[in-house]
Amino acid sequence: MGSSENRENPDEVVNNTFHHSSSSSSRHDWKNRIFIPTLLAGVAGAGTGLLSKHRKSLGLANVAASYAANFAIVTGCYCGAREFVTATRKTGPEDLWSSAIAGFGSGALLGRLYGGQFGAIRYSVIFAVVGTTADFTILKLKDGWRDYSKTIYQDIENLKKNENWLRLPEWFPIKVLDEEELAAKRAQEEQFLAQRARIRSLRDKEDS
Repeated sequence: MGSSENRENPDEVVNNTFHHSSSSSSRHDWKNRIFIPTLLAGVAGAGTGLLSKHRKSLGLANVAASYAANFAIVTGCYCGAREFVTATRKTGPEDLWSSAIAGFGSGALLGRLYGGQFGAIRYSVIFAVVGTTADFTILKLKDGWRDYSKTIYQDIENLKKNENWLRLPEWFPIKVLDEEELAAKRAQEEQFLAQRARIRSLRDKEDS
């Protein structure tokens, strides 16, 4: 009785395993959608600081660090707000309304801290437009890359099915000949050798 009651249902084990893997994958994606853009923004900010006109007066390291921190803070706030709105509205990363709401909210907050009421209004609009445009562009690039990868994979599979996947492209200088082309080449070589032998025999007769 006790052992049978403690046994887990196989369906429950599968469901628990799937739920655990999906939740861990969701957490991993959630970190990537915040951490990686923030890190890239910091690197881009540092590069922008290296090109700034204030680097001579304020110091190259200070300007680069300041730009990197500002870019990272802005991107981290926006990405965090976007993920919070997405989780609250229970939508996916493809929902651009979450991007617009997150940009409006994070822009209003940062604008209020740095520029007062007027800054809140201005930065909320800027963040909403820029954030939504960036997310839309990234989604389109992902879709385009996915379609391109599928096309390449399908072409490779078609070549394998047609037994032509080992054939070199037409512009390649080295050509791989099939059986008919090899037979034609051998016939041309034999004909050329026969002509040379005939010319040599004629020369020998003339010399004699």
